[in-house]
Amino acid sequence: MAAHEQPCEDRPPDRGGDDDVDEVTRAVLTASRLLVAVSARSLAAVEDRVTLPQFRLLVVLSTNSNAKLVTLADRLGVNPSTAMRMLDRLIAAGLAEREVNPANRRETVLRVTPEGRRLVDDVTAGRRREIAAIVERLAPEQRTALIDALTAFTVAGGEPPVPGDGSDGYPLGWTSDLPAHHDV
Repeated sequence: MAAHEQPCEDRPPDRGGDDDVDEVTRAVLTASRLLVAVSARSLAAVEDRVTLPQFRLLVVLSTNSNAKLVTLADRLGVNPSTAMRMLDRLIAAGLAEREVNPANRRETVLRVTPEGRRLVDDVTAGRRREIAAIVERLAPEQRTALIDALTAFTVAGGEPPVPGDGSDGYPLGWTSDLPAHHDV
């Protein structure tokens, strides 16, 4: 970097060119396999109740009170009829509900039920426990390096941080910028 150039605050300086990018990409892909496996195991406990797409819908519902169908479909990257079928199954299972909007009786609002919220919380808690067990096996300096690296990675990818309060990791309103390809 030239003396007059300032590093970008959101991105560490380039240190290795294409070879470094390939090495980091391989490491991230390997880590993503681990995280996908953790996610799959956390969902296995509820697979008799919901599918992965239905769980994604529950997460979006749990972070957006009084959501509308078109908004949910957009945030999930599906068409409204697909979202409606998924929602109908969740309603039949007692995990979501549909009500007339008291502010505009022509609209229907959708929300997660307390049982649906418990399901999301249980799955998320299981995922959190398994990730914590993996992180505990790292040395303190590795944890610090991992925080720095993953924070830089998520900032570069535009992902908002997970709150430190033990919640589901999706702050209210977060999904307003959720890309259609985002996996929960």
